[in-house]
Parts: sequence; structure tokens; C-alpha cells
Amino acid sequence: MLAEALMEVEVAQRLGAARHERTPARIGQRTGDRERGWDARVGTVDLWAPRVRDGGFFPSLLEPRKWAERPLVAVVQEAHVASVSTRRVDDLVKAPGMDGVSKSQVSRLCQTLDAAVARFRARPLTAAYPSLWLDATFVKGRERGSVVSQAVVVAIGVTADGVREVLGVDVGPSEDGAFGLAFLRGLLACGLSGVRLVTSDAHQGLRAAIGAVLHGASWQRCRAHCVRDALALVLKAAQAMVAATIRTAFGQPTPEAARRQWREVADGVRARRPRLAVLLDDAEPDVLASLAFPAAPWRQIWSTNPLERLNKEVKRRTDVIGIFPNPAAALRLVGALLAEQHDEWQVGRRYFSAESLAPLLAVQPPPALAA
Repeated sequence: MLAEALMEVEVAQRLGAARHERTPARIGQRTGDRERGWDARVGTVDLWAPRVRDGGFFPSLLEPRKWAERPLVAVVQEAHVASVSTRRVDDLVKAPGMDGVSKSQVSRLCQTLDAAVARFRARPLTAAYPSLWLDATFVKGRERGSVVSQAVVVAIGVTADGVREVLGVDVGPSEDGAFGLAFLRGLLACGLSGVRLVTSDAHQGLRAAIGAVLHGASWQRCRAHCVRDALALVLKAAQAMVAATIRTAFGQPTPEAARRQWREVADGVRARRPRLAVLLDDAEPDVLASLAFPAAPWRQIWSTNPLERLNKEVKRRTDVIGIFPNPAAALRLVGALLAEQHDEWQVGRRYFSAESLAPLLAVQPPPALAA
């Protein structure tokens, strides 16, 4: 009754006259009422909403194209970001006595997340980020009527205060050079600066984009990815031994000892496993690039492990969806998840301590990316 009374007052103000009233100030005519279900926290309420002839009136109590109160919309959106299945969301909505929610309704409600994700992706990057990590995970999505694999590329960085931040995210067809170039140029446009070292896997497109955009920054090939690539060249029975042998280079106390040990490992497998030896020869300058920096932060910068853990959570959430209807839907879910993770990092423990970060900050930044 209160909701209908409020709508009557609003339509009277809009037309300049109450129901059945004729006044010189009247500027329109009513055309009756229409029944509308309004899902509120107390259940689904049947309302009679007034209509006007020119169609230019809609009660502010009932938002256009919205089926529920804003608190309920927020619940559905949070459930979507948490990758709660549509069936469980439907049960959640039915609990207070409402009629339930379909997949299409969940999709329409969650489209309002797009604006928040767009603001997060376009926010200014005002700090300097001496260390940057890049990696991608893949999700299934529909593209021109076919189900294809789509790359979700994520960039995180650490500030001079040792705090991690999610710098950017995008969804594209693959980790090819064009997509990587567009992604990194977008970060530069937002203010990315002060990068000393970029850590990623050895994907050729992503590596070429790093060299083309982040001029002067060193590139560290993720050592975990490198060992994984090496193990793909040997029989399963020998993988444990080969992995342990390669890792002996990472445990050396000095850069010179690490490089010497790496070459000894390559020479030791050259006779029996020539393809593995070639891979080790080619990877040496890149997989040991972090050794040119002070030893304190080596463990944090020589692999993409910080980003791998984040990608694992992305996969856990996206696996619930299965196949995304379009790239925008994937970007909506992953972007909202990363925005939450970014906020948690701002109030959580710093990734670098002041003592471990100080030697890295002492290294002269690349002129092209200096803040």
C-alpha cells in the first residue's frame, strides 16, 4: 500500500494533477495501471504501477529493467563473483519467498558490474612499480558461434612500499603479440612507470610485446615454467632426476656460481638429451636474469608464483561457469574478482619488506620508464 501510494504521488507531480482531477496545469494523461511483481526482501510483492500516455514516466521506486531491490541485486552480484552456481543463487533468492531467478536474470543483473570493472581497469597507476609479473590463464567462451579458448592476461606489480597491486586484466583470443602490445600499452597509458624487471613465461608473443613496450626493463623468464618446458623433453621416469639437477643452479650463492652450474648441467645432458641441452643453452641468459639484481628479493622475482596463485583462484571461479557466452562476460567475472583481491592486498601484509626491497630500489630504473 505504501509503495503504491508513493507512486501515485509521483505520477501526480509528473502530470500536474491527481487521479480524475482536471486542472489548467495538467500536462499529460494517465492510461490506467499495469501489474508488476516487485521482489523485495520480504518476498515478491504485486504492485499496480501507474502509466501515462506518452510513456515518459517510470516510478523511481521501480528501477527500469530491474526486477528487485538493490540489496538483492548486490547479493546476486556477489554470488556471481564468488562463482556460486545459478541453481544455488535460485535457492538463495527463493528463501525469503520470492519466485526465483533464471540464468538470463542473473546475467542482466550482473551487467551492472561492468561499470565498476571498467573503472578499476582504467584507474590511474600513480606509483612506481619496480617489479612486474605477467601471466595468462585460459577460459572457454563462445566466439562467432563456436566454443574457443580465450586468454585472460593479468599483470600485477609491487610498489616502492612493498605492496602488491593488480595493475590490469584483459581477455583476448590468445597471448599473441598484437594482444600483448595492446595490453601493455594500455598500462602505460594509465601511468605505469619505474619498471626494473618483468617476470613472465617464454611465450613469444608476450615476450615480444615486453621488449617493444617496456624499453630498458630486464626480462626474467619464469624458472618454474622453464623447468616445466625442460621436463616435457624427457621421459617421465627421468623427470624427477632432471628437475633436481636443473634446480642445483638456482641454489648457488653467487650469480657466477649459478651460471657456471647451469652450463655444467647443460653439458652433462648434451650427449644423451641434445634437445634439452639446446633449451638450457637458449634459456640461460633469461632464466638467470634476476641474478643481476641484488640477492635479497631473488625468491620473489625469479618466478611468476605470486601470479600463479591468483590464476589458480581465477580458474576455480571460472570453472563453475564452464563456457562464457562472450568475452565481456569473462572479463566481468575475472575483473570483479581481481578488484576484490587488489583491495585485500592494500590492507594486508606487504609482499616485500623494507629491507629486502631497498637493494632493488637502489638499481637505476630504465630511463624510458622512469617516474
